[in-house]
Amino acid sequence: METAEAPAKKTSGFRDTLLFTLGGIVVALLVHAFVLQSFYIPSESMEKTLLINDRVMVNKLAFTFGSVDRGDIVVFKGWDGEDTIKRVIGVGGDVVKCCDAQRRITVNGTPLDEENKYLYPGVYPSGRQFEVKVPQGRLWLMGDNRSNSLDSRAFLDDGHFGTVSEDDVIGRAFARYWPLSRLSWLSPPETFSAVH
Repeated sequence: METAEAPAKKTSGFRDTLLFTLGGIVVALLVHAFVLQSFYIPSESMEKTLLINDRVMVNKLAFTFGSVDRGDIVVFKGWDGEDTIKRVIGVGGDVVKCCDAQRRITVNGTPLDEENKYLYPGVYPSGRQFEVKVPQGRLWLMGDNRSNSLDSRAFLDDGHFGTVSEDDVIGRAFARYWPLSRLSWLSPPETFSAVH
């Protein structure tokens, strides 16, 4: 009887291993589809925060139970339909303006202290003047490398004042994981906490 039971145990062990493996693959695919996604940085528009070839993790559920906040770095369906990554400067109802006497962007009259925080060294917050009231349910987005970023400023005449619908947001980038030497969390800068 001992020899008859051994093959049954081997078959059962193989079946369990196969089921666990398949279950793991299904869970990984579901997580990728609905929870987390890796995003590759293809351009220099978010330097100095994100460099070309950096990889970030995006939380696709970040805004399911909350709203997009100023300062968040988000991946969204861009103006050309491609996945794009930028920083949220203004949300629905905000008045975003460039620039005050010190060449700072203001949001609802509050100047943003962006230099030496996340802007690319030596660039101005914007070389283009604008004043936009962000429609409800939409976002004003800008790259951190303002002189090298195709962002809301470039689409002011698109019928939505360059803003993007919140429905087009895929998720919030919350961590840079590659290269390992640049591993870090991506959290909104303090400068946005003063905006009301």
